Amino acid sequence: MSLVLEGFLNTVALTLLSFAGALLAGVLVAVTRIVPVPLLRAAGAVYVEVWRNVPLLAWLVLFVFGLPEVGVKMPLFWTAFTAIALYEAAFVAEALRSGVNSVASGQGEAARALGLSFRQSLRHVILPQALKNVVQPLANIAIALTMATALAGVVGVVDMTRAAQRINLELAQPLLVFTGVGLCYLVMAAGIGFGARVLERRLA
Repeated sequence: MSLVLEGFLNTVALTLLSFAGALLAGVLVAVTRIVPVPLLRAAGAVYVEVWRNVPLLAWLVLFVFGLPEVGVKMPLFWTAFTAIALYEAAFVAEALRSGVNSVASGQGEAARALGLSFRQSLRHVILPQALKNVVQPLANIAIALTMATALAGVVGVVDMTRAAQRINLELAQPLLVFTGVGLCYLVMAAGIGFGARVLERRLA
């Protein structure tokens, strides 16, 4: 029972922390994608293309086994968190950029007419409206991230999937064990979807 609880708590913690990290990094990358500075826009584009076009499992393996080789040592959980957050940040950035593009250009022009700088107009005018438009896309990313945390078990993190594998070795009941794990993921995904719908209605 303790193994099940450990796996569940690790999955929940990894999901919440990774999404928070991805959201923070994604906002920064999205800003570099829309600022009127060619070098920053190119750097943001390179980040997105590199991270989202390499499988997450490859990044996890690279971080877990590669970072110690260059002298960077972290607990396994935090290594997985870093890889997942940076990977999902590329998708968050593109969702936010799409949201920014959906904001009427007149909003930015009005902000400039009022004397706001680019940073001020982005913070107070553009991003709040863009976030309202990307609640569902961000929820979809959060659900995908929840499922992706199962890959952390491949590199040794005791998440729900890895805990289920260990329990199945003892019970030899794969249908029962993995059905239970699947239901846990289903409940988590449904909770994210419900929360996104509530938030979307409030923002509307």
